Amino acid sequence: MAFLKRGQREGKARYFGLTGGWLTFWVSVACATDMTLFGYDQGVFGGVIVTQDFLDTLNLSGSEHTSLLGTVTALYDVGCFFGAVAAFSIGERLGRKKSILLGTTVMSIGAILQISAYSTAQMIVGRIVAGLGNGLNTATAPVWQAETSKAAWRGKLVVIELILNIAGFSLSNWITYGFSYVNGPVAWRFPLAFQFIFIFILYGTVPWLPESPRWLIAHGQIEEAEQIIADLEATSTDDAYVITESKEIQWAVTFEREHGVSWWDLLRGKTGSGKTSTIRRLILGAGAQAMQQLAGINVTSYYLPTVLIQSVGLDEKLARLLAACNSVSYLAFSMIGIPNVERWGRRKMMMYAATGQCLSYLLITILLRYNELAGYSGSKKVASASVAFFFTYYICFGIGFQGVPWLYPTEINSLSMRTKGAAIGTASNWAFNFMVVEITPIGIQSLHWKFYIIWTIFNASFVPIVYLFYPETADRTLEDVDRLFRENQNIFVFTDKDAISQKRPLAYIEHEQQEVRRNSSVISAHPEAMKNRLAAIERANREGSDEEKGAQEVEKV
Repeated sequence: MAFLKRGQREGKARYFGLTGGWLTFWVSVACATDMTLFGYDQGVFGGVIVTQDFLDTLNLSGSEHTSLLGTVTALYDVGCFFGAVAAFSIGERLGRKKSILLGTTVMSIGAILQISAYSTAQMIVGRIVAGLGNGLNTATAPVWQAETSKAAWRGKLVVIELILNIAGFSLSNWITYGFSYVNGPVAWRFPLAFQFIFIFILYGTVPWLPESPRWLIAHGQIEEAEQIIADLEATSTDDAYVITESKEIQWAVTFEREHGVSWWDLLRGKTGSGKTSTIRRLILGAGAQAMQQLAGINVTSYYLPTVLIQSVGLDEKLARLLAACNSVSYLAFSMIGIPNVERWGRRKMMMYAATGQCLSYLLITILLRYNELAGYSGSKKVASASVAFFFTYYICFGIGFQGVPWLYPTEINSLSMRTKGAAIGTASNWAFNFMVVEITPIGIQSLHWKFYIIWTIFNASFVPIVYLFYPETADRTLEDVDRLFRENQNIFVFTDKDAISQKRPLAYIEHEQQEVRRNSSVISAHPEAMKNRLAAIERANREGSDEEKGAQEVEKV
C-alpha cells in the first residue's frame, strides 16, 4: 500500500494527479484530436475549391485551369508522403511527443500560408508545408497511442481514432456547406482557419502527457520508462507487472537491434536469416494501403462536390449539402466495423467491401453513361439515381476498407520489421493518394463517365487478390503470424486452412498451451517468482475475482 501511494504521489506531481485509465484517456484525446485534424484537412479543400471567391482570388476559374487545380490539391499529399517518411528517422530521434509537437508547428505554418494566400504559388507552398506536418503527425500518433495503452484497449482505441478521422471529414463538409451561404473570402478562409481549434488542443495536451515507455527504453532511459508504466497502470514501480513489462520491452528492443534489417539491405534483397518471408510481408502490408487508395475513396473524399456538379449536373448548394449528408452516413456505417473486425476477419471485410464498392462504381458508371447520352429523355432521373450509389460506396468503404488497411501492416510484419513496414505502408498510401487526387479533375473533364470504369475494375480486382494472397490475422497473436510465414512459403494462401481460417487454428492454441505449461513449471522452481505468483492470486481475490481471473493474473506474472 505504501508503494501504491508513493506511485500515486509521483503521478500527481507529473500529470496533474492523473494515473491509470484517466491518463490513458488524455493520451487518447491528444491522438484522437490529431486524427480528427487529419480527417478535417482531407475534406475541407473539396469544399474550398468549388468556392467562386477562392477560384477568382487565385485565378483558377475556367476549364483551362482544371489540371493546375488538381495539382494544388494533390501537392498536400506529396507533403504528407515526405512527412511520413521523415517520421521514421526524425521521429526516432525526437520521441513521440516532440515529433507530434514539431508536426503540429509545421502544420500551423502551412495553415497560415493557406489562410493568407492571394496567389497560387503561396497556396501551393502552404499545401506542401501543411502536408509535411500532417504526414509526420499521422505516422506518429497511432504508434504513441499503441505504446501507451493496455493491450486490452489498444485495438479499440486505434479503430476509434480512425472513426474520428471520418468525424473530422464530416465536420469539414458541414462547415464548408454552411459558409457557402456567405459571400467574400470568409467563405473559404474561415474553413481553412478552423483547423486551429484542433491545433490548440494538441498544444494544450501533448506537452504534459507521458512519453512512450518503449521509446524511452530504446534510448536507455529505463527508470523513466518504468515510472511511466507504473503511472499508466496506477501502481508503483515495484509492482511485478511493471517490472515484467519493462523486461519484455527491453527484450524486444534488443531483439530488434540484433535482427533488424537496414533499408540498404532491403533494397539489395537481404532480409536476414531464417525463412521469415520479409519482402512478401512488406508487400502485403503496403499492398493493403495501396488498395485503399486505388479503391477510389479520394475521388469522392476530395472532390465529391466537384463530382456531383460536373458529372451528375447538380447545382453547387445541393452538391455541398449531399456531400455533407454523405459524410454523416459514412461516419455512422464505419462504426459497424468496430465490433465486427474480429468477428468477420480481415479477409472477409476487405472482400465484401470491395465487392460492394465495385457494384457501386459499376452502377454509377452505367447511370452517368445514360445521363450523358445525347437525346436521352430520362437523363435527369438517372443522374439523380447515381447519387444513391455514391452513398452505398461510402457505406461499403466505411465498414470494410477504412480501418483494415491501416491495421494490416502492423499485424503482418515481424517484430524487427514492424517500424519499417509501417513506414512503407504509410508512404504507399500517400503516394497513391497523390496519384488519385492529381488525375481526378482532369479525368472527369476528359473522360466523363468513362473515368469511373477505372475504379470499377480496381475494386473488382481486389476480391481475387485478397482471396489468393492475403492470410487472415484476426484472432491470432503476432507470434502466430510469424509461425505462419515460417511454415508456409507458398504465396497462395487460399489452399492453407490455417492461413485463411476465421478462428485461431487449433494447432496454434495447442502450441501456446504447451508453452504456458512449460513456463509455469519453470516459474515454480524459483522462490521469488512463486512469491510474485501468490501475490497476483491474492490481488485478484481482493478485487472480487473468481478463480479464472486469478489464473489469468498468474499467467501475466
